[in-house]
Amino acid sequence: MITFKHYIFGVACLMAGLNACTDLDEKVYDRIDAGAYYQNEASVKGAVAAIYYQTSSTLAGENFFHLSEYPADQLTWRSWNGGLWGWDEAMKTVLSWQNWTSESTIINNAWTGAWTAVGLANLLLSDMENLNAASLNMSNEKLAQYVAEVRTIRAWNYYCLFELWGGALPLNVSAGSDVPGTADADWDASCKKIYNFIASELDETVDALAKEDGSHTTVNRANQAMNRMLKARLLLNAEVFIGEKHYDECEALSKEIISGTYGTYGLDSNYRNLYSIDNVKSPEVIFALAAEDGQGAANAISNVRTMIGMWYGYADYFEQSYDGIGAWNCVCLVPSYDNYGTVQPTGGTKGARCFLDAPYNDKLGAPYERFDDRDIRKQNYVYDAATKTHGPGMFLKGEMRANFGKGNILTADADRDGQALVYVDQLGTFLNLGRNLEVVMNPRWGETNSGVRLVKYPLYPNDDKGGFKSIDDVQFRLAEAYYNVAECEMRKGNSDEAKKYVDAVRQRYYRSGDRAAALSIPGPGFDSFDMDWMLSEWGKEYLGEGNRRRTDLRRFDKFTQGTWWFWGRATEDGVNLPAKRDRKYEWYPLPQSALSVNPGLIQNPNYK
Repeated sequence: MITFKHYIFGVACLMAGLNACTDLDEKVYDRIDAGAYYQNEASVKGAVAAIYYQTSSTLAGENFFHLSEYPADQLTWRSWNGGLWGWDEAMKTVLSWQNWTSESTIINNAWTGAWTAVGLANLLLSDMENLNAASLNMSNEKLAQYVAEVRTIRAWNYYCLFELWGGALPLNVSAGSDVPGTADADWDASCKKIYNFIASELDETVDALAKEDGSHTTVNRANQAMNRMLKARLLLNAEVFIGEKHYDECEALSKEIISGTYGTYGLDSNYRNLYSIDNVKSPEVIFALAAEDGQGAANAISNVRTMIGMWYGYADYFEQSYDGIGAWNCVCLVPSYDNYGTVQPTGGTKGARCFLDAPYNDKLGAPYERFDDRDIRKQNYVYDAATKTHGPGMFLKGEMRANFGKGNILTADADRDGQALVYVDQLGTFLNLGRNLEVVMNPRWGETNSGVRLVKYPLYPNDDKGGFKSIDDVQFRLAEAYYNVAECEMRKGNSDEAKKYVDAVRQRYYRSGDRAAALSIPGPGFDSFDMDWMLSEWGKEYLGEGNRRRTDLRRFDKFTQGTWWFWGRATEDGVNLPAKRDRKYEWYPLPQSALSVNPGLIQNPNYK
């Protein structure tokens, strides 16, 4: 982790007046005079660090994660026995149900957080326009690089807002009070305006950014490859955003990234390196948000990527206490099996049917069973204290024992208090508490042992190189460029070429003796290498990384129109949960609180 992270300074000095982020007509008062603050390069670097801090807290924090993952087909927020535990006023459960409203606290928090980052960037860019590089003992090129970083990070925040709210966004790029406070009333015109803005910001800034030379010094800062990866995402999703196909451009740009045009990178042969304490040294990592225990946004980052699926006694499994951060115990993988059969004493049933098979034959969901049994990731997570290595498994399933499965059986809490803790790849009321068990139940009706848990970022001991809260959060890596090319080739009907690019990444997940056979077949649930398979491969590679809604389901028209798990098979309050949902849920509503502050904002037309 490079020293740049230590420049996160008193963000309050740039936060004054940031209500303008949601009230876009409000004037900014009481700002520190730029001439007094900016004295040298260190002061500029500190101001830029504030943008990274806010972006880390927001885009790697829990709210964007909730909105991207729970409505999709891989992770769910499950409560216990109808909401006796983990209900949280249904804030997260309604995301899995796809029936949220503009009153959602999570929607409001995501909106406010990203706009705060945009507002900070606007203020800083306004200041930087008047800075003289020579008076700060900087070169013009160095100052231009800082400006390019801020514009790129602002574009990233705009992109993340755009993929959730679409044409309902206003375009706010000025720190002044003359900025229009509304989006274009024409949804399509507004989408095109925002799309073009993001694209032009990225194109105009890429050359001024640092280019990685293999020394790993640019990983925690917006660099040329990160900028181009974001542009590739924009191009890949253009059909969703503006109704235009830009797959050929996406493929060409992604191939340039792979070839090294924008920096020196390579696929990592050991996927665990991507999530380790030294992940900034992985040749695959293009950009990661800096984290260091006790500083900046480390707790916010660790909270969402690690604690969401951990049970309250998780420290016993990981053989250590973890100060300052608690478990949520509510997030698990979407189940791979229904609840048919004979209930077992520790939960689950014998004779359950997999959603990959008849009578379901789902092409979505069932994430655990999508993994080939030969895949090294499909085993329980362990840590070897002697060698200080973790993995290769990334799940917790079955009987939980202390010391990474080698010690005494651990006990459950809540509805199964005192019983053996056994995670099953099913979700239901196996104790018949709150509601009698049904063959398929929605996420409101789980138990404390329902669902496989994911451990992608390790929880190794705090005394090992700083602990798990000091692992940088990877946001852009080279594998994405390979999958971009694969999907673009698949869309042209070139399945063999698509498979070649996917195999370049996934070959690392099989031992040498298994690799050829495993790569020769599409894997569980698929008969051919087709678009459904491509979507599944995206899901396996980026499982739990906060991308599923964004990267996959919208683009494949599966977000509201696809079927997995409980859709079309379960009920809530006597109402069938439909196999296909209202397309209005493909975009989120503007939060009511933002509309109240700024009546000039235009609500997503589908939510009026």
